[in-house]
Amino acid sequence: MFPGATDEREEADAAAGRADANFVVVGAPLDVSTTFQPGTRFGPQRIRTFAEPFDDYDHRTDQYFSDLGVVDHGDVRAWDDVPEYLEWLEGVLRDIVWDDAVPVTLGGEHTVSLAGVRAVEPDIVVSLDAHLDLRDDYDGNPLSHASVMRRVLDDELDSVDELFVLGARAGSEAEWDRAEAADVTVVPPEDVADWDPADRFEGRDVYLSVDIDAADPGYAPGTGTTEPFGLEPRELRDVVRSIAPRATGFDVVEVNDRDDGQAASLAGKLVREFIYEHAVAQSS
Repeated sequence: MFPGATDEREEADAAAGRADANFVVVGAPLDVSTTFQPGTRFGPQRIRTFAEPFDDYDHRTDQYFSDLGVVDHGDVRAWDDVPEYLEWLEGVLRDIVWDDAVPVTLGGEHTVSLAGVRAVEPDIVVSLDAHLDLRDDYDGNPLSHASVMRRVLDDELDSVDELFVLGARAGSEAEWDRAEAADVTVVPPEDVADWDPADRFEGRDVYLSVDIDAADPGYAPGTGTTEPFGLEPRELRDVVRSIAPRATGFDVVEVNDRDDGQAASLAGKLVREFIYEHAVAQSS
């Protein structure tokens, strides 16, 4: 269970318990297409574990995490049939949206974001990521973690008008060509601190995805495809805070078990920052 959340599995009536939720955490331990260092299957539980030492009280927002209506659904067990798994995961997340709560997904490889976007049907997707993830396929696999944002833009997701990729510093030539299109904005790491969505997001629903490899690997080495010259943790935090009030769905993905908890700790903290900031906006 994510610390400070209610465990949905321990509720006598899980559906009734979720009806009062403002946020529902869902683990999505998919680990099929990771191309270098696998281990994202351990990501959801690892994030929960390394969030244990965080204090319930947040001084900046004057809120207690345990008062914010966070429910942990547990993990949606993954299997090898990725299209089928994504469809099942989408159904779980869509039920949360229909219950007027915000789905918060813990990955798992970045492919799981496709289910989140499908469930939320946003106007805009913001992806914090070292990579563009705009390949049409990777090694013949169109549902690779390296292709997830291409699927978001080019497949059946008619609701998505724009993609913003923040912190990107790697991609194939074809990906950079696709990123030149009007529906993609790439903000390089050196410009993220000064980036402001301003009026472009006004009145539009946003889905926010954090691939933990957006951070410099010195801060988050526990991820599958590390890429140097990345973002500082405070830069990720500031983006999460700025987007959270507008976001109708959120995920943090690509955490694995190949470090001493740095990546999972950062991911868990970003989840809390998202929830605190979203809750403040909803109460004001």
